[in-house]
Amino acid sequence: MTLQAFSLFEPKIPMHITVMKNEVVWALEPKSGGLYLDVTGGAGGHSRALLECNRAARVVTFDRDPDAISKLREELAEFGDRATIVRGAFSDLKDWAKDAGVDSVDGLIGDLGISSIQLDTGDRGLSFKAEGPIDMRMDRSSGETALELIERLNQDELANVIYQLGEERRSRRVARCIKQAAERGELETTLDLRRAVVRAVGPRRVGGIDPATRTFQALRIAVNEELLELETLIEAASELLAEGAPICLISFHSLEDRIVKRAFLRKETWQRLTKKPLVASADEQRENPRSRSAKLRVARRQPREEAE
Repeated sequence: MTLQAFSLFEPKIPMHITVMKNEVVWALEPKSGGLYLDVTGGAGGHSRALLECNRAARVVTFDRDPDAISKLREELAEFGDRATIVRGAFSDLKDWAKDAGVDSVDGLIGDLGISSIQLDTGDRGLSFKAEGPIDMRMDRSSGETALELIERLNQDELANVIYQLGEERRSRRVARCIKQAAERGELETTLDLRRAVVRAVGPRRVGGIDPATRTFQALRIAVNEELLELETLIEAASELLAEGAPICLISFHSLEDRIVKRAFLRKETWQRLTKKPLVASADEQRENPRSRSAKLRVARRQPREEAE
């Protein structure tokens, strides 16, 4: 069976285009009676693709965003009890499996990116293109907002977050301008935050990324503990996946991809199926520019007797 044998399914939700759906179906190759986890349900694109590919497979779809959960229930309702929707983070996976009496699963997909729906919703505070509160939480019912994080950290601590999680070389200057804006009462919205960053690093250069991109990324990762959650996901997957079962992880920045790459190098646990990450096709990148930074790595769970 080859990757080219599959065709992409049409997305039902025009606001969001699921990334590398074709490749995920190829890698997981859902089988009749199989149980698969989509740990980043989002708009339901990967779950739908798996359920449509094999009408005797089951999918459990997770998301920690309560807004996404509501949409997933609508999106996947037609599949009945073949689709189960669970609200939870990666760190909840093992507890869910224990409570549900699930000993093993036959495959797992994790799309680590932020959905277009979340980015384009101003009151989520995830984007510098729409004005909204400086929130950035995936689950807005709990936890610290990005603004509260900024207020809690001192200038040096904030600079470290921006440098380590955003890989922003001018993090010291950025942190100083953000703190100054907060002290003057000029830090209330995402556009205020972007203005503070632009004061530090200058305006956008032609053809370059927005000057606020790295800072917004850093704050979002910090607020949602995304890297810790990713490490927890990989550990949980190593326990939940049946021997020989595949895991597909799609990352969108180097920090995530580095964690996935390092984890899959553990030969006692994983057999790498992609030594180099797969990227979106040229056609997909033209249709969905956000797919240009996507990197898909696939591995298979090694037999457990070899790990002992």
